Amino acid sequence: MGIIDKLNKDFESRVRLGIMSVLMVNDWVDFTEMKTILNITDGNLASHSSALEKAEYIEVKKEFVGKKPKTSYQVTPLGRAAFKEHLSYLEKLMKN
Repeated sequence: MGIIDKLNKDFESRVRLGIMSVLMVNDWVDFTEMKTILNITDGNLASHSSALEKAEYIEVKKEFVGKKPKTSYQVTPLGRAAFKEHLSYLEKLMKN
């Protein structure tokens, strides 16, 4: 099995790479901030964050602030470990 085969398919999308990158260096990031940072649509963020949540790489918190809904994201310990491993394989590829 080559290094390329060890890359995590859950992080192949540029949007998922972006979500994970933002969450690796921030505690909680809300929907609007994430959408702005990545310059993506509501639907794009919702679908990709849902896939990462299903894989248990991120935690999604939904709450109300006053009468407005607020969705926030945080990387899980599993997500942090998986993303670090993915990055280490990318680094190995760049050294070849």
